[in-house]
Amino acid sequence: MLRILVVEDNLALLDSIVELLSDEFKVDQAADGEDGLYEAMQNIYDAIVLDVMLPEMDGFQIIQRMRKENINTPVLFLTARDSLEDRVKGLDFGGDDYLVKPFESSELKARLRALLRRSGSLTLNQTLRYRGIELLGPEHDIIVDGHPIKLTIKQYELLEYMIQNRGTILTKEQIYDRVWGFDSETTIAIVEVFMHHLRKKLEPYPYQKDIKTIRGVGYMLKEQ
Repeated sequence: MLRILVVEDNLALLDSIVELLSDEFKVDQAADGEDGLYEAMQNIYDAIVLDVMLPEMDGFQIIQRMRKENINTPVLFLTARDSLEDRVKGLDFGGDDYLVKPFESSELKARLRALLRRSGSLTLNQTLRYRGIELLGPEHDIIVDGHPIKLTIKQYELLEYMIQNRGTILTKEQIYDRVWGFDSETTIAIVEVFMHHLRKKLEPYPYQKDIKTIRGVGYMLKEQ
């Protein structure tokens, strides 16, 4: 499931947005600028919904820090600041969309889906493909070279994250934070265990060879 970060200091609105998006996405939240920046810098999100007027650090400062560190997660600004100058500034700083409060919930979700499609994280039919592998959306069905295979939810999320970031080195910490989450009671060693299981599931086809181990760092999915 795609993972979204919402950064908003109005707690009632934050809860409302999280509830709104949770039927389609896995949603994390932050209620001030410092926490928002910390979460964003983990580089594990498919998109970020970012307020501008935040305590500790505003949304414009957050996106500038992200882009400076080459964190290219798509950002949708959601803010009461509606001047042309602010909208231009938000987009020039690296924002991908800008929606002014008050807003319609259906428009927020539609803009977020459009942003995810532009980034390649989502397709119209919610199918994700890598070579002969097809991940068929919210039902977590998987077809490999025309054959359905069974994966656990965590194995599915691990493969989904690898495909979304094909050609990119993912550290074990990024994978752990993305798939298991900050509140998990497991240890980072679980990443190696599940990567082994995933390779075994793909071995008959044999796409497991495309999962490269980057010694001392993590893994990368790349066609041989």
